[in-house]
Amino acid sequence: MEPVDAVAARPTRQSEQLAAGTVTARELTLAVLAAIERENPAINATVAVFAEEALAAADDADRRRAAGESGPLLGIPVAVKDDLDIAGKVTGLGSRGATRVADRDTDLVAAMRAAGMVIVAKATLPELAIFGFTESDHTGVTRNPSDLAHTPGGSSGGSAALVAAGAVGIATASDGAGSIRIPAACCGLVGFKPTHGTMPSSGGWHGLSTQGGLARRVADSALFLDTFGTFPASLVEAAATDPAPLRIGISFSASAATKALPLDPRVRAAVEAAAAAFRIAGHTVTEVDIPYGIAAKALTVRYLAGIRDDAAGVADPSRLERRTRAIARLGRPFGRRTVAWARRKGREWGDQVHDSLGVDVLLTPVMSGPAPEVEHWKGKGGLATVLSMNAFYPYTAQWNHAGVPAVSMPVGADRPGLPLAVQLIARRGDDARLMSLAGQLERATS
Repeated sequence: MEPVDAVAARPTRQSEQLAAGTVTARELTLAVLAAIERENPAINATVAVFAEEALAAADDADRRRAAGESGPLLGIPVAVKDDLDIAGKVTGLGSRGATRVADRDTDLVAAMRAAGMVIVAKATLPELAIFGFTESDHTGVTRNPSDLAHTPGGSSGGSAALVAAGAVGIATASDGAGSIRIPAACCGLVGFKPTHGTMPSSGGWHGLSTQGGLARRVADSALFLDTFGTFPASLVEAAATDPAPLRIGISFSASAATKALPLDPRVRAAVEAAAAAFRIAGHTVTEVDIPYGIAAKALTVRYLAGIRDDAAGVADPSRLERRTRAIARLGRPFGRRTVAWARRKGREWGDQVHDSLGVDVLLTPVMSGPAPEVEHWKGKGGLATVLSMNAFYPYTAQWNHAGVPAVSMPVGADRPGLPLAVQLIARRGDDARLMSLAGQLERATS
């Protein structure tokens, strides 16, 4: 029998082992719980660990297999970001103000249970999922396993840190302005944000946010999304198949409220190396300038109005962090008509941006440099934090506004060992082709 530790990091491999009977769900869950206990003191990535309940769920998965049931995620451990309701648990949202106990599982959690997944822990996030770093007064500082002095990104930083540390193979993540792709880029993971409307329990921040997952490999991401999402073609099959030749637009255009930070030469080199790999694979790659006009920048309305609404919706808004309350106030001017206008503009821009550039897929940076140090934004006020984050992360939020699929792909590391990444962005509904291109890049750079 292969040691349990050797299969703990890859859900696709875990699935093969479970199907073959060379490991049980209980053995796998015990190994994951032990890995979390070993790794979490350094990275501080969990809000809670559910050892007893996880082992009961694993035993149930083993009984289901023994009775003849099969399923690719039956018995697979998963960590859940603390923005999803789990019945009987507080959905903490990284906040002292969020104290309500969920009376039911949210749709994605219910679907994961039905598929036989084993929920082992809840993962940290910054307050109300606002920030591109995972630090809060409530749960403290979450750290990057690649270098503990650096952030794992945010807002899905706890999920990313757990997966990158090898403590769990898959974790849920949500993305309202980059919160799947930024942690993936910080931690060297695959972070696929699907087309909006394809995943259950999505739609926060007036449609900017969608659910997804974080994993080490493209095949694992595809398996999770395929199981719970609604896509016109199989993402699992796409991940294993090279796409037909595509028109790829490489772009270093940034969209920031003030001025984007200069692009780190290491990130530029990584993007250019990915472009070279695509050319070798037979794709046409040309440099383009992405038009970030008023339609694209209307995303700010949805972002700030969404934070305002979330802040008002917690059990005790008075216990929110001072910085969070300041950001929520920025959303006060935006009423329903303004939000509706912004949503229309996002849809219109997303529907035409690829065609206007004559490309099938865009290739861009994910962020301006490798993962920042922890507490880089400590002590900044609300507006200053938003503007400073936007200057460092000027490549992600507009694709939430457009509602199109985008993926952060690891492409090596800089000399100190911090991961480097690139972003690929496709048209709405073109998730399978994007997954296929991501798989091809993974094979070319691994």
